[in-house]
This record gives sequence, structure tokens and C-alpha cells, in this order.
Amino acid sequence: MKLVRLTAIARKEVLQIWRDPRSLMLALLMPAMQMLLFGYGVNLDVDHLPTCTFDREGSQGSQALMKRFQASHYFEITRVVGSYAALKAAVDDGTCKLAIVVPPDFSAMLVAAGSSSVQAIVDATDQNTATLALGYAQAVVGTFANDVAVEWAELHGRAQPTQSVSVDSRVWFNEQLESRNFIIPGVVALIMALVGAQLTSLTIAREWERGTMELLVSTPVKPMELMIGKLVPYFAIGLLDAAFCLVFAIAWFDVPFRGSYVTLFLTTSLFLVVILGIGYLISVAIRSQVGASQIALLLTMLPTTLLSGFAFPIDQMPAVIRAITYLVYGRYYVTILKSVFLKGSGLTDLLLPVAALSVYAAAIAFLAARAFRKTLD
Repeated sequence: MKLVRLTAIARKEVLQIWRDPRSLMLALLMPAMQMLLFGYGVNLDVDHLPTCTFDREGSQGSQALMKRFQASHYFEITRVVGSYAALKAAVDDGTCKLAIVVPPDFSAMLVAAGSSSVQAIVDATDQNTATLALGYAQAVVGTFANDVAVEWAELHGRAQPTQSVSVDSRVWFNEQLESRNFIIPGVVALIMALVGAQLTSLTIAREWERGTMELLVSTPVKPMELMIGKLVPYFAIGLLDAAFCLVFAIAWFDVPFRGSYVTLFLTTSLFLVVILGIGYLISVAIRSQVGASQIALLLTMLPTTLLSGFAFPIDQMPAVIRAITYLVYGRYYVTILKSVFLKGSGLTDLLLPVAALSVYAAAIAFLAARAFRKTLD
């Protein structure tokens, strides 16, 4: 392998990228677009949920409970109804996602037995929203019940016969439970996979379509030199995109970064080797730029989105699908990103995903090096 030939191939590829506005747009604009779309568009938090109330008692105690819901930023009281028919209509037409019904004996049961209940009707067409809404509603009612128990004890000089049990919980790593904090690191992996594979999948296919493959074959450039020379510029672009995503995540979306930049750089470099190698393999196998681009999209975006833990928790998948995820390179990089960003993990804490990604990178690099043959067949 000679550095002169490798440098010449790399310089040629840089010129092709510079003269191809589509590649430049893909490399520079797509990361910004993806970060904005996913950062603002994908939000699993529930805030200002449209809520309607039906207070069948109308007492001071029931109104105090309704004010608790009104004061919470998780709920927004959009309608106060006076019948079940009106409540059903509000839920059916989507005006309210949650309905709170206070029974007529709410205060009496609370004073006499020390406990009472309210009815929560939730629109479960969105399972995640429904689950969170019920959890927030239970928290509001539970806090109200505890406060009533304290007031009763102060008034009578003794505790109520039935005592409420509270949970003293502590949340680690994502203290505010903001979905953005675990979505944005996954978006970085998605951008790296999509941009890297899309760009490199066009390298060899472009030579075939432009009729310049004959010139490459006739030169003394070796297959290994050709591969490295063509991938080095995209490796630099990938690191530039990764740095952009890191700054965007921290400065724009306020995602906490508790890890080491060195750890992130090394693991991102490994991931880029995998992605660029896959793109190069596709480009060698598919001589059409359109076909290569579509195959790259299929082999990168779909697995990284669906089977890496970015969009869906892996431990909730069926056993067969969980086994398949071990073959998805994005799984290891998403795990690394979330651990580095939120937990502050170092290389010693990430031995298993780093080792798996290293094996993947070595295997892909070996296959990519042997894929190209200097023939016109």
C-alpha cells in the first residue's frame, strides 16, 4: 500500500463530493433537519393533556381536588360537564383525552373511612399517553388524599384509621423524566447510520454510471488503497456530523452530557467504520446509484430505528426479535450513546457493547476490503 496512491484517490473523492451538491446537502443539511424533526417532533412526555371533569358531588372537598388537577401542568381542564352523556361526547370527539368523575359520596367516604375513589376515563388510542395520564392522575389524587389525612389528624388529634402508603422514589440518570434526553442520543446514531451509508453507497456505483471505472481498473491502485482512499473523506465528514450533533444536543436541546469526549470519539469512530463499510459493500454490489441508495436506506435506517432500542425498548420485544437485535450494529452504538450521555459511562463500563462493535467493525472492514475486484465483469 502506497500513501501517494491512497492520497490521490482520497483527493479525487473529495473533489467529487465538492462538485456534487446533492452529496453536500445530504452530508451537511440532513443532520440539522433530523435533529430538529426528531428533537421537536418525537416527544413521549405528556403535558397540558386536555381534560374534562364531572363533579357529581359539588362540595368544597371535590372542588379542592379539581383545583389540584387544574394547577398541575400535566393537565389542562378544557371542559366541565354536567352529565355522563356530555362527558362521553367530549371523549368521543377528542375534545378530552382524560375525564375525571367525582362520585356523589366522595367527601363522605373520605371522612368516614379515610379513603375514597374517583373515576378516570382515558382515551387509550395512544397507549403511551394513556399510561402516563393515568399515572399522573393517580399521583394527583394520592397527594390530595395524603393532605386530607394530615388535616384530619390535626383536627382530631389522632391519625385516621386507614392510612395511605406513599412511595419515596428516586430517579437516576434522567431526573426530570424527559423523553428528549433519551431520544436525542438515539437520533445521533440514526443520523450517523443514514448519512454515512447513503454517501458511501454511491462511491463505486458513481464510477460505473459515469464510465470512469475503466480508468480506475487500469491504474496501479490496489483494492485496499481504493477502499481506504474513498472512505477517508466520508469518515471525516461523519466525525464532523457527529460533532455537530453533539453540540446541537447539548447547546440546543439541553441534553445532559456526563461522559468523556474521548469515549464518544472512539466509539463513534468504530460505528463509522461499520457504517462506511456497509455502504461501500453496497456500492460494490449494486452498480446503480439509485438502487444502492435504496438498499442502503433499507439496511441502515430501518434496523437502527426499529431494532436498536432507539424507538422501542428491546427487553419488551418477543424473544425471537430480541435475539435478532444482537445482529444489529445500531443496538450497541445506541446503548453506548445513552450510557455516555446520561450515565457518564467510560470505556471500562462499556466493554460488552464496545467489544461487539469492534468485532462488527473488523468483520465489515475485512469483507469490504475483499469485495472490490479490478475487473469489468
